[in-house]
Amino acid sequence: MAEHLLLRHRDIPDIHRLEVYRAHGGFEAFRQAVTGMDPDQVTAEVKKSGLRGRGGAGFPTGLKWSFMDKRNWPHYVVANADESEPGTFKDREIMERNPFQFLEGVAIAAYAVGAERAYIYLRGEFWPVARWLDEKIAEMEAAGLLGDRLFGTDYSLRIYTHLGAGAYICGEETALLESLEGKRGQPRVRPPFPPQQGLWGKPTVVNNVETLTNVPLIIQRGADWYRTIGTEQSPGPKVFSLSGRVKRPGNYELPLGTTFRELIYEHGGGIIDDRPIKAIMAAGASSSLMVATDEALDTPMDYENPQKVGGLLGSASVIVLDDTVNIAWLVKKTVHFFKHESCGKCTPCREGTYWMDKLTQRIAAGQATRADVETLYSVAQQIRGKTLCALGEFSTMAVVTGIERFRDDFDAMVQ
Repeated sequence: MAEHLLLRHRDIPDIHRLEVYRAHGGFEAFRQAVTGMDPDQVTAEVKKSGLRGRGGAGFPTGLKWSFMDKRNWPHYVVANADESEPGTFKDREIMERNPFQFLEGVAIAAYAVGAERAYIYLRGEFWPVARWLDEKIAEMEAAGLLGDRLFGTDYSLRIYTHLGAGAYICGEETALLESLEGKRGQPRVRPPFPPQQGLWGKPTVVNNVETLTNVPLIIQRGADWYRTIGTEQSPGPKVFSLSGRVKRPGNYELPLGTTFRELIYEHGGGIIDDRPIKAIMAAGASSSLMVATDEALDTPMDYENPQKVGGLLGSASVIVLDDTVNIAWLVKKTVHFFKHESCGKCTPCREGTYWMDKLTQRIAAGQATRADVETLYSVAQQIRGKTLCALGEFSTMAVVTGIERFRDDFDAMVQ
């Protein structure tokens, strides 16, 4: 892409300063929405754009906004800034380097769903980011961009930051809401879903940081313009977090539909020591392991095509593994993470991750037999489809696909 749309700080120095952001059209989209559009029109424009959630699920953003229960008030907007997925580091760059575009997106979303309070929920380790955003929110208030009777209308808005305690589970939207309410961060049984009954029992829309950062572009330039980027079913730009055995790890903003090959070789510089690629985890630690065939490398990175080659795009946290990586070792690392982060509320995840951790540790230590590998596979399969939230399902992805697609690595480590 010739122009950065989300990582605009790479093109515009000092865009984190309010006067610079406003000099480049900042907050005109918010003004346009509040003074020239009714909330339903804003929602309709976002729906027309085809913007899909960038946190991992890929759910249509405008459709989610339209689900808000208009018989139950007040309404809330919560920005999910609990970026805890191993391999994901895009939202932090946006908040630190292009904060006002994100905050403008929060403000527009709040207006669209009739919310006068919005909260930014940050992972516990992001306390410097929270302090930074508090400064930017104060600057907006001083400039009349937040507060009462904005732009001479009857609409008022306040934005607050809230720090979690560093729990991966709080990236799940209902666990996030429980934590925001001051309770233990554990997922709720759904339905009801947050747009009907969310924060403090009131309708709430929860959107990811990157998702919200797209919103000012859509309102300012229009849904038709936005759809010229990306693919028909997955429009718009996407920030891909590239890591693993690549020469140039980092965040790369590209249109959805860019191939894995282009990301890894053209932007990431290829593989360290020019070794062959063995596998790709397209969605961070919660990914399945894609075998790095030519077909997989030439697959467009969108919300549909990776499924055809055994993967999912998720949050687009692309971890690249070369032939020096033993998949049994990798699975041990991912399982240990999920066992540590399980909230313990539901039995399949609480007990299943414990036993998968025990088995993978035994395999990695060379103390297991092939029967242990079969038991590991069986435990993972028994977890799938039976957990309260997606964490339990995620914990099995690398296990099941690792054993199915890279069995030799496991056999090499067992007696």
